[in-house]
Amino acid sequence: METQKFSYDNNIVRAFLYATIVFGIIGFTFGLTAALMLFYPELPEFLFGTDDPGTMSLHGSESLQGLINTHGAFGFGRIRMLHTNTVIFAFVCNIVYVGVYYSTQRLLKTRMYSDTLSWFHFWTWQLMIVATFITFFMGINTSKEYAEHEWPIDILIAISWLTFGINMILTIKKRRVRHLYVAIWFYLGTWVAVLMLHIFNNLEVPLSFSGWKSYSAYAGVKDAIVQWWYGHNAVAFVLTTPVLGLMYYFLPKAADRPVFSYKLSIIHFWSLIFVYIWAGPHHLQYTALPAWAQAVGTGFSIMLIAPSWGGMLNGLLTLRGAWDKVRENPILKFFVVAVTCYGMATFEGPLLATKNINKIGHFTDWVIGHVHLGALGWNGFMAFGVIYYLVPIMWRTKIWSVKLANWHFWLGTLGIIFYAVPMYIAGFTQGLMWKQFNPDGTLLWKNWLDTVTAIIPYYKLRFVGGLFYLSGGLLMVVNVYKTVRKGSFQKEVPAEAPALANISNKRKEGEGFHLWLERTPMLLTVLSLLTISIGSMVEIIPTLSLKKSVPTISAVKPYSPLELEGRDLYIREGCNACHSQMVRPFRDEIVRFNGKNGQYSKAGEFVYDRPFLWGSKRTGPDLHREGGKNPSSWHYKHMFNPRSTSAGSIMPRYPWLIANNLDRSKMIDKIKFMKSTYDVPYTKAQIDSADKWADNQAAKIVKDIFVEAADVKKVYANRPKGELEKKEIVALISYLQRLGTDIKTTEIKTASNN
Repeated sequence: METQKFSYDNNIVRAFLYATIVFGIIGFTFGLTAALMLFYPELPEFLFGTDDPGTMSLHGSESLQGLINTHGAFGFGRIRMLHTNTVIFAFVCNIVYVGVYYSTQRLLKTRMYSDTLSWFHFWTWQLMIVATFITFFMGINTSKEYAEHEWPIDILIAISWLTFGINMILTIKKRRVRHLYVAIWFYLGTWVAVLMLHIFNNLEVPLSFSGWKSYSAYAGVKDAIVQWWYGHNAVAFVLTTPVLGLMYYFLPKAADRPVFSYKLSIIHFWSLIFVYIWAGPHHLQYTALPAWAQAVGTGFSIMLIAPSWGGMLNGLLTLRGAWDKVRENPILKFFVVAVTCYGMATFEGPLLATKNINKIGHFTDWVIGHVHLGALGWNGFMAFGVIYYLVPIMWRTKIWSVKLANWHFWLGTLGIIFYAVPMYIAGFTQGLMWKQFNPDGTLLWKNWLDTVTAIIPYYKLRFVGGLFYLSGGLLMVVNVYKTVRKGSFQKEVPAEAPALANISNKRKEGEGFHLWLERTPMLLTVLSLLTISIGSMVEIIPTLSLKKSVPTISAVKPYSPLELEGRDLYIREGCNACHSQMVRPFRDEIVRFNGKNGQYSKAGEFVYDRPFLWGSKRTGPDLHREGGKNPSSWHYKHMFNPRSTSAGSIMPRYPWLIANNLDRSKMIDKIKFMKSTYDVPYTKAQIDSADKWADNQAAKIVKDIFVEAADVKKVYANRPKGELEKKEIVALISYLQRLGTDIKTTEIKTASNN
């Protein structure tokens, strides 16, 4: 057969590689900033100005105006969102695209189907990242973990991801290699899974098509299960399966060894994509989620150990006979530690999913340590290895400094250790301190700040780990820059291969089923989708379709207009990054968070919550029973300066909430929207009197503040009457004072027993 000449496109690979490096450093910097704020909450005051004589300021002034003028852009909640999204969507996704565009062409012996589609994918994805930065800094977000983008950006993500998949599938169709290599299976499985997850989790209805605000199509428990079906599988199909595809291509290439076991690769792929999708509910143990869903999540999480470790062993055993190279080759060093961290994290994850361990570990920094073992070790080190492998090849030279690459490796490894180990210790400390009782039945550590101050040293060690990791990344930037400068980039790489002969798609006699499947990519893609969909349908459809799975509590009423505005402010500031709203049925939580009612959280309490705000981390206490626990004046002072009400608090200040007037221009539209779109039972009279309703509630809160706090009343004595009623802080207080107050008795009346 005649050999055909063609060329590989390195230009698109280079673009994604540069984006990976730039956004990687930005993502690490955001993470380091968030880590610093957890033991130095005065950082925004230091940067922008303060009136606290005990806090240093770059400006040397006694004014908070600079901080107020930021409108919360540098608040912890927003920085945390920026960190997680930059690392996931900008760093990891871009390195995945680097690997996919580079390896797919060479594995299939063809150029990508369309250069235009490749570049459209590149620019739409980078536009999405920049739009994310702008909107998150502005406080425009949905609060849904790993899916905080508002609806226009969700659409942009879907368009870009569709483009990527179409280009990949059409490239497969024009391949010159009959059978698809294992890395391609993982790329296809990733694409169909992420498309499904992204679309269904981000079903939301915009308040108007001329604005950014939207409300989730799901409420309460239903929103929670869909979100963590997505959230856990964002870890599975964004941070794991495509990176496994990179492992299966780049690790054998770097080691110059074939993959250890083809059969193990088959078992790894199909069992992983089948089992992973079921495990999401393990993030919701002991919550208001139906018990059967929690049990299913635990069972499949434990099963995950087998395929995950199968993949890890397949990677490590690929290095058989090549371990001597690991001593000398920094690329292999990165890959070995990455695969080892993958194995450690995928063993620990199922352990955390078991109920006995989950009740201690959930909401603690143990989970943060676990996540970052995977993110820093598995994702980060795989990315660094791929970069160090590709740059010398694409620029046709040797790496500028092997010594510098080794320094990067050791700094990164120290960074992982100094990050993960302190977070594990902090998590164990938190989980155990929260649950300790005195002999008389009272909490041993009743003051929440006792548990916070106990782990401050570990937060500082975590920051040191982050410094090590970022420093290694900066060394990589220098090394890559120097390598690029001394090399010569090759945009078009000439190649040749015989055309693929046309043969029947029918299975041949004696041909193994999977060998046949590998030469029928469309069937492989469809089977991947079906495999992924089984668990999704079993878990999601019953919860969404059965109304009785979320019994209605007659005492639970919709939010007032002012409370709904306050809830949106809570979301804007990212408060759910530090505060949960889920009191689990444990003695210690009921005692600690009881407020005046002493009830753990019930599913029926969340039917009007779009989105749900159960949270995944308790840096501060749970707020689901906050209503009436503290006076309104306490909340006012707490938001102005948390350390004035809670000595030793690590919560940053929120003075812009007190300075800024609440924008009520869409308040009535929100109530009408909830009524018309989601059938929230507002009456016509309530809608017509929404402004008056909000005015009366604001006036009541301000009256309470002035009665409770003479010093605050004195501040407003010479100001125009009604000034405080107009501020954002009053709306936020109205929401906080509402939380948990619908449940007032030990007997909960539901629709089924009325």
